[in-house]
Amino acid sequence: MAVRTKAAVLAGDIGGTKTHLGLYRVEGGAPALLRDKLYATREFKTLEEVARDFLSGAWAIDAACFGVPGPVIGGVSHATNVHWTMEERALARALGVPGARLINDLEATAYGMLHLQESEMAVLQRGEPPASRAPIAVIAAGTGLGEAGLYADGRGGHHPFPSEGGHVDFAPRNELEMDLLRYLMGRFDHVSYERVLSGPGLHNIYQFLRETGRGEEPAWLAEQIAQGDPSAAISKSALEGTSNICVQALDIFVSLYGAEAGNHTHRQGAETHR
Repeated sequence: MAVRTKAAVLAGDIGGTKTHLGLYRVEGGAPALLRDKLYATREFKTLEEVARDFLSGAWAIDAACFGVPGPVIGGVSHATNVHWTMEERALARALGVPGARLINDLEATAYGMLHLQESEMAVLQRGEPPASRAPIAVIAAGTGLGEAGLYADGRGGHHPFPSEGGHVDFAPRNELEMDLLRYLMGRFDHVSYERVLSGPGLHNIYQFLRETGRGEEPAWLAEQIAQGDPSAAISKSALEGTSNICVQALDIFVSLYGAEAGNHTHRQGAETHR
């Protein structure tokens, strides 16, 4: 029997805001991108509908795998921040493939970490190179807060595992963050790190500053926030330096991001050596 060396694979990153699909040709174990496309998640009723639009009947695929924002249990995902219910067997039938896989989105990102090139990395704070047995922590703030890790197998390799660490309790470190926690407790039953480290989280921080009198909202900014994506407007204004309250909000966001990145790194180390 001849061994097949090429396969077409449909891969997807599913998020509450956007769904990014890519078609790859796999040759000798390495993926090569053929085409990709971004979709607005809320404009479609199901993942199958998006996938069929992307393939448009012109591409035959051999396998499909999708990263989804939440746990996958028994091949089914009721994803966080996504209105779809996704099921592996239904996807396989719809796409005409022997099997389709759903994995946690940050687990998918963790797989990608193993293939990053030097040019694709940015060093924020240089330290000692980690030992080959050291675990790797992965964190990503988007529509929600995703976290995952890679454990070392002792033979120079790393293996991804999913996590829902973004839903751990938010832990303030100073008086301002304690006030932020009290403010959020008045709005939510559970205040997790996702409430402050995500697109909606940046807006939550901004509203805290505005509603507690720590910053003034200019009329032009209020109009932008009302008409579009609040967090996009806030981050744009902060980066351009056109609004002090936005600069404050982004400063707090970045500081909290660094704190939770450190927390997550310590958790991965604890998990590895437990």
